[in-house]
Amino acid sequence: MSEILAPAGGKESAIAAINAGADAIYLGMSSFSARNSADNFDLDGFKEIAAYAHAFGVKIYVAMNTAVKDVELESFLSLMVSVWNEGADAIIISDVFLGKYIKSVYPQIVLHLSTQAGICNAYGARLAVKCGFSRVILARETSLEDIRAVASVIETEVFVQGALCTCFSGQCYMSSFAGGNSGNRGRCKQPCRKRYSLDREGFGSLAYRLSLSDLCVGEKIGELAAAGVTSFKIEGRMRRPEYVSAAVKYYKNILAGTATAEDLSDLKRTFNRGNYTCGLAFGQSKNFISSAVQGHIGEYAGVVKVENGKYICQSAENFNVGDGFKILRDGGEIGGAEFVSPARGGFVISSQVRLKNGDKVFVTTDTRINRRLSELKRRIKLEISANFCAGKRAEATLNGKKFFGDGVLQTAESAPLTELAVKNCFLKTDKYPYDVTFGQIVCDSAFVPASELNRFRREVYAKYFLDLAPERSGKTVALRALPDSVAQDNRLSAVVTEKREVKGADIVIFKPNSYDIQPEEAFGRLYLFLPPFMTGEEIERFLPLIKSFGGIYGDGVWAAELAAELKKPFFGGCGINISNRIAVDGCGFTYIALSKELTESELKPLSRKNTFALSSGDLKVMDLIYCPFGRKCGGCDRRFRYVLKDETGREFPVRRYETSVCRFEVYNCAVLVGVSPTGTLIDCSLNGDADRAVSLSRDIDGQKKYFGSYTYGHLKTPVL
Repeated sequence: MSEILAPAGGKESAIAAINAGADAIYLGMSSFSARNSADNFDLDGFKEIAAYAHAFGVKIYVAMNTAVKDVELESFLSLMVSVWNEGADAIIISDVFLGKYIKSVYPQIVLHLSTQAGICNAYGARLAVKCGFSRVILARETSLEDIRAVASVIETEVFVQGALCTCFSGQCYMSSFAGGNSGNRGRCKQPCRKRYSLDREGFGSLAYRLSLSDLCVGEKIGELAAAGVTSFKIEGRMRRPEYVSAAVKYYKNILAGTATAEDLSDLKRTFNRGNYTCGLAFGQSKNFISSAVQGHIGEYAGVVKVENGKYICQSAENFNVGDGFKILRDGGEIGGAEFVSPARGGFVISSQVRLKNGDKVFVTTDTRINRRLSELKRRIKLEISANFCAGKRAEATLNGKKFFGDGVLQTAESAPLTELAVKNCFLKTDKYPYDVTFGQIVCDSAFVPASELNRFRREVYAKYFLDLAPERSGKTVALRALPDSVAQDNRLSAVVTEKREVKGADIVIFKPNSYDIQPEEAFGRLYLFLPPFMTGEEIERFLPLIKSFGGIYGDGVWAAELAAELKKPFFGGCGINISNRIAVDGCGFTYIALSKELTESELKPLSRKNTFALSSGDLKVMDLIYCPFGRKCGGCDRRFRYVLKDETGREFPVRRYETSVCRFEVYNCAVLVGVSPTGTLIDCSLNGDADRAVSLSRDIDGQKKYFGSYTYGHLKTPVL
C-alpha cells in the first residue's frame, strides 16, 4: 500500500498532517536532527504527538540523521532507545555502520536509512539490507530505473514534494567550511540559495545559479508507484502547517483519483519555489534551476496597471486583507505587496517598491485558503456504553474496551444520575479528537456528583487514547566494549587526475576526468576513484574499467558493496563521513578516510592502522548531479574547469567530469593545509603537481607558500 509521509517540524504541523490524511509523519528531536532549526520535539512532546498519531493509525518516524561524533554515541543511543520505547515506528539514521551496530544490540528497533547516506542504486540497497535496515530513503537524484531496481531489494521511500538540495545527498560541506555550520549536522546556512556567477558566456551575471526549483512530481507519482515505491515523502519540516496540509491533500487525492486544479493551486500558494520541477528521476527539466527567484513564488494572480498613483492588479480573482503577493519583472523578483481593497477589474495593492505597468503579481499568502486548510479535521469514531449502578464501580466501554472507576457508587437519596447527564458529559471530548456516539447507557439509582463524573470522563478518555499507541518496553543497553585507538603508521595517499605513480605516496587514487577510457594493465597498481553518485547502468558500463584497477576508492557508501562483490580492496572516502569508532570498527573497509569535519583531537581516538585524514590539498565542498548550465549542450565549451564566484568576489573552482553525462564538483575557495594525526590523504583533483603537494605533507609553512590562499579547515576548528 502506498504511504503518504508528511513532515512535522512541530506540533501544529504534525496535527495538520494527520488531519489532512497523512499515513505517516516524520519529525526530529531536540538533538541529532538534520533540521536543527525546526520546532523539534522533546520527549514529553514526542510522547504526546506519538499517541495522537497512533490514535489514527498514523505511523511516526524519528529522524536522528545527523553525523554522530564519537563523544556523542552514548547520548545518541540513549535518546534513540527512549523515543523507540515512547512509540516511534522507525528511527531514521544516516550512518549505515552505526545502524549495523544498533541492530546487533537492539534487534527490535526498526531502522530507515536516511537520504543523507546517498543510496542511489541497487549496490547501496544490498548493503543497507546486510546492515539491518528495513527501508532506504533514496537520494533525490536517483533515476527511475534505479528506483525500480532498489525497490526490488528493499522497501523504498522517495521524495515527491519540497525543497531540493543542490548538492548530492550527504556530500555538502559548503556551509561547513564557509562558516562552521554543518549541513551534515543539521545546521546548513544554505549558501546554495545565494547569488553567484559562472565564467561561461551567458552565465557571467550574478544570479541564483545553484538554487533549485521545488520538487513536485504531481501526477508522475503514478510512475513511482509502478516502480514499486512504498512511501512518498513530502519535504518541509521548516515550513508552515498549511503547506503540510495542502501537500498531503494534493497527493492523497492524486492517488485516490480525485485531485482537482484547486488542490494544486492550494499547494502553490502555500509554498512554490521556481514553479516546480519533476526532479532528476525524470530527467533535468528546463526549470530545474530557479536562477531568477530563490524563494516562495506562489501562484500567478495578474498584472500591474498603474492608475492615478494606485497599483491595480488586473485579475479575475478576489482577495482579502492579509493576503500577500510577490512582484516579478522580467522574470526576476523585485519586491512584495499587500492587498488593500477591491477595484474594478481586480484589486489594489500596496508596495514599498515602485511598480510598473506589466509587472506580474503572484499570490504568496492566501488567507482564505490557509483558513480552509486549517479547518481540516480528522476524528476517531467512538461508541460509548456505560453502567452507573449503585453498589458497583462506574463502568464505561469505549469501542469495546472497558474502563472502571475507583470506588463503589452510592445510592442516590434525591437526585440520581440520568442518561442525559452522562451523554452531555461524554460529549465533552476535551483535547481529544473523538466523534462520539452512544450505545446503552444504564443509570440505576446511583449518585454521582458532576465533578466526579467529569473526572471519570477525563481519565477514561486519556487512558483510551494512550491504549491506542503500540506497547513498547525496553531498557538502554550499554555500549559493547570497543577497541582502543591504535597509533597511525604515517602512510600517505593521494588523489590525482593523471594515471601515474606519485613519488612519496603509498596509495595512489586515480580520479579520471572521463570514465569513458579503456582498461590498461598498468591500472592494477592504482585505486579507481568512484564518485558518490553513479547509476546502475553506468556501473555496468564501466565494470571492465573498474575491474582493471587494484582497488576502489568510493565517496559513496554504495561503492563498498560493489567492491565486496568484486572482491576488491576498498578505500572508503571522506564522503562516507565516518565520524565515530562504531563505524570505524564496523565498516570492514581496507582503508578509511575519516570525515573531513573532524578536528585533530576528534580524529585521534579514531586512528587505526588503516585510517587516513584529508589534511591538505583541494577541498571538495559539493557534488552536482545536474548541469548548472541548464544542459545547453549545443553552445557548451566543455571545459573541465570553471569558476563559481560569489557576491563578495570569492572564487570556488568547479571541476567538470564525464560519466555517461557531465557532472560537476565544487571546491572551496581556499586550499586545505595541515598535518594529519593519522594516515595522510592529499587531494590533488585540481593541482596537477601531486609530487610537490605530497612532498609538503608534513610542512605546513611550505604548504601555505605553495598553495597561496589556504584554510586549516576543521582540523583546528570544530563544526557546530
